[in-house]
Amino acid sequence: MNGNARSSADGTEIHDRGYRKYEGARSGVVGAVRSLVWQTIRSILGLGRPARHKVFPVIVVVIAALPAVVFLGVALLFRDLGDDSLVNYSDLFGFSVAPTMLFAAMVAPEALVRDRRDGMFSLYLSTPLTRASYMGAKALAVLSVMLIIALGPVLLALLGYTVIGDGPPGVVEWFKVFFRLTAAGLVISAVMAAISMAGSSVTDRRAFASVAVILVIFGGAIVSSILVDAAEFSNAYGFLDPMGTVGETATRILGESPEQGGSASELSDSDTAAVALGAAAWFAAGAGIVGYKYRKLEAT
Repeated sequence: MNGNARSSADGTEIHDRGYRKYEGARSGVVGAVRSLVWQTIRSILGLGRPARHKVFPVIVVVIAALPAVVFLGVALLFRDLGDDSLVNYSDLFGFSVAPTMLFAAMVAPEALVRDRRDGMFSLYLSTPLTRASYMGAKALAVLSVMLIIALGPVLLALLGYTVIGDGPPGVVEWFKVFFRLTAAGLVISAVMAAISMAGSSVTDRRAFASVAVILVIFGGAIVSSILVDAAEFSNAYGFLDPMGTVGETATRILGESPEQGGSASELSDSDTAAVALGAAAWFAAGAGIVGYKYRKLEAT
């Protein structure tokens, strides 16, 4: 802005200002998406907010990382127990189930419900962001933090086992294990992020969104168990359990048998292709609900 100032008779200073066109760098849609991803991650983790907003994220991260740290400590202290003392990667993913579900239900809904509650959704659409790019940024933010919970401890174990000499033999095998772990973590994180965002898309209250996510996750597991174990229906009804489905998918990606992975899933005898389709169906269902709700949502 430029201009000059003059004083009135009563001594009040009046500024005569003009405006000129902004000539700085414009980042466009890419910059807007990048900024929204970062701000959403900060909001989810409670960064820059009062301490009460950091409680759940910290608890979830600690619960997720603790088993890997403990097992690494045991392996380091008792090296003479041999490879049988090491916990395999499927089991480590299994220990991530509880914190992943806790994060999906109690923390991740903040990514969507806060914007609708505070009226920020409409404001974002007045920027270069569209509904599609807005949802893409939100999904990327939720997925990124979800990966910290689901994949972080397993990669920590891989690095720890490698350091103490109990990791995969050779560079090629190491990267094979790394990419398998990453793929398994991505499947778990993507499906749980889709379910969490679907539950969050139906309400602007985090408590209600948390209840919706819990009902889907635990409700599916309970119904699946009743139909398969109690009513002795087909094992195909095991696909109603989202965590059981993605857990079995992770076991197949890692190339471990159900016995090696400690799998108690009703899907243990299912074809790998069917298990993969089951995980894809859960992801598609969650993403479809989010897309439908936000396509209909009015920006006021």
